[in-house]
Amino acid sequence: MGLLWAKKDFKLSASGVSEVVKTRIGGINQYLLIQTENINNPILLMLHGGPGFPIPGVSNRSRDFAMVTTTKELVKHYTVVFWDQRGAGKTYSRKVSSETYTLSQFIQDAKEVIHYLKSRFNQKRIYLAGHSWGSIMGLRLAQEIPNDLHGYIGFSQIINWVENDRLCLQWTLQKARSLRNSKAVAALEACGEPPFVTSVKQWTTLRTWMARYNSMIYTDEQVNPGMKLIMSILLRSPEYSIIDIINTFRGFQLSYTQALIEEFAQIDFANTITRLDIPVMFIHGRKDLHVYGKIVEEFYMKLDAPQGKQFIWKDKSSHMFHPEDAEENERTLICLLQ
Repeated sequence: MGLLWAKKDFKLSASGVSEVVKTRIGGINQYLLIQTENINNPILLMLHGGPGFPIPGVSNRSRDFAMVTTTKELVKHYTVVFWDQRGAGKTYSRKVSSETYTLSQFIQDAKEVIHYLKSRFNQKRIYLAGHSWGSIMGLRLAQEIPNDLHGYIGFSQIINWVENDRLCLQWTLQKARSLRNSKAVAALEACGEPPFVTSVKQWTTLRTWMARYNSMIYTDEQVNPGMKLIMSILLRSPEYSIIDIINTFRGFQLSYTQALIEEFAQIDFANTITRLDIPVMFIHGRKDLHVYGKIVEEFYMKLDAPQGKQFIWKDKSSHMFHPEDAEENERTLICLLQ
């Protein structure tokens, strides 16, 4: 049962579906949120970021803003599926070994989710979208199982982890020095240069200071509600109990293992993915200081995509999409069906 002050931004008609599903994925119980006005609509599966940060996820039931897109119009055109991945949100379980938090296991889980959705709704292909960490899985899936997908949309797409870390470190050090924060400068300089694979602590140091300097949120004349809005999604979710909220933060902390950060350092899609055989779109916040868009744009320019490709900048957004840009993203997703 959700919290007493749960809020709904929209309500589906009696003929629609708004359902939280528990199903066996990768040998463990995992949770999906399925929302649609018509079960015959094309399926859109969205892969959240993190790992371990389940928004958009099960907590977004009946909530419009979902980190990268709004949804109250989207559910009229798609069967929209959010998934709390292994170690995240309602799927978190202390009984699941952190040794299973590997890229190959997450990708296998995603393939099983896709198979489940295709089978349940009797559809041959689905649309797939990924945000940040989810975009790593998404791009790999676009390469590995194109026959299962209508198309792929990468929000805040990660291409080269080490190169992105190098740019993030430059920005964070510059910020710390401009603020004369000697503690931050010392901690960041002690990390050395990427790849950050010596320890999880070394890897986490950069992220800690980036978060303190709001690298994920851009604010200017347009006010981005940012983390306050994200917290409201968790706190007011009709599906999340207090334990689920606690587990969300617990899972986020435990998702980053030594094995996983070593896998991160190997991600270089510019060299491993040169062609995609499905339509592909990249949508990126122009102010994103967490995942640098210029790396994505360079990848996009070289990518061979015979079925079509598109790159869209969003001027109001950083890593977390501004609600106005999220509304535009929703319209863009709907236009894919036309």
